[in-house]
Amino acid sequence: MKIGTAAGSALAFLALTGMILGCGKAQSGGGSSGAESGRQAEKGTVGVAMPTKSSQRWIQDGDHVKSRLEQLGYRVNLQYGEDLVENQVAQIENMITAGVQVLVIASIDGESLTAVLEKAADAGIKVIAYDRLIRNSPRVDYYVSFDNYKVGMQMGEILVKGLDLDGATAESPRYIELFGGSPDDNNAYFFYNGAMDLLKPYFDRKTLIIGSGQQGMDRVGTLRWDGATAQARMDNLLSAYYTDRKLDGVLSPYDGISIGVLSSLKGVGYGSGGNPMPVVGGQDAELPSIKSIIAGEQYATVFKDTRLLAAEAVKMVTAIMEGKSAEVNNTTDYENGSVKDGSPYIVPSMLLQSTAIYKDNIKKELVDNGYYTASQIGL
Repeated sequence: MKIGTAAGSALAFLALTGMILGCGKAQSGGGSSGAESGRQAEKGTVGVAMPTKSSQRWIQDGDHVKSRLEQLGYRVNLQYGEDLVENQVAQIENMITAGVQVLVIASIDGESLTAVLEKAADAGIKVIAYDRLIRNSPRVDYYVSFDNYKVGMQMGEILVKGLDLDGATAESPRYIELFGGSPDDNNAYFFYNGAMDLLKPYFDRKTLIIGSGQQGMDRVGTLRWDGATAQARMDNLLSAYYTDRKLDGVLSPYDGISIGVLSSLKGVGYGSGGNPMPVVGGQDAELPSIKSIIAGEQYATVFKDTRLLAAEAVKMVTAIMEGKSAEVNNTTDYENGSVKDGSPYIVPSMLLQSTAIYKDNIKKELVDNGYYTASQIGL
């Protein structure tokens, strides 16, 4: 009995010691997590508002911005508005209430945020317009995007190359149709104007003709960049203007629109039976379109490396958090329709460069730099 009692006491002692040690470890682990959380809280919180998860590129943008900021120790509140303006406004209001120090906003409607940005300014929160310019507010501190006019010119160059416009004549013109981006997105106008300026000499020589005659963003814009909307319009154009004429090309400002257009074209026999697919461009190098280019359907796209865009946005956030001015390379082109200090407000901007992607440079531009893997795109 004495031996048993001693053994029991020893076991009880060991158990108690283990519990104490275990609690110590748990408290130590919790303390480490708390310290890390404290460091993030000390660095600050960034609100990131993205437009939608329906597009691959916006998912990538959100992920890139969030992961880079978290690597630097910031807390990140990432929200997607799912293409509903009221959702995005409410999300930004909640971020302001939660006390973020900086807002990074890819707007759904570039003209709908004036009131909520006043609230941000009242709270001392700086605002970075991400890829889409926010209009009608002097409370936009910076804009980070690509050279969108040049992107539009690259869209035009896709048609010049694919249709051999320099070899076309007025006796044998090329017939095309135009699709624009969403009229509530300021970028859509830069894309359209860049493309149209580049194509103007061919229109003037009548070697390039818009079969339907429809042009101008008020007629060719595609609300919310929606592929189904583009497909329905292409269906109508084909039935109204191309029953006895071949369509040679389509100006498309976004891969999702391109996929919708291609579906319409395939529905009336293009791409089969000796009837070649018209030259269709695009933008964003989304995976379905890259596969389509490899398959010989979509002709080309314009690649904007969202990893670089995210990196520049994070640089701006860091500068703001450190009380510094962010680096910009354009202070002349992006007037946003508001007035600041008595003058039209031009948003200080950082513009990046884009690359036209054709079948023969997919590996070099998208695989070798790690944007996609060969297995992802089927190479």
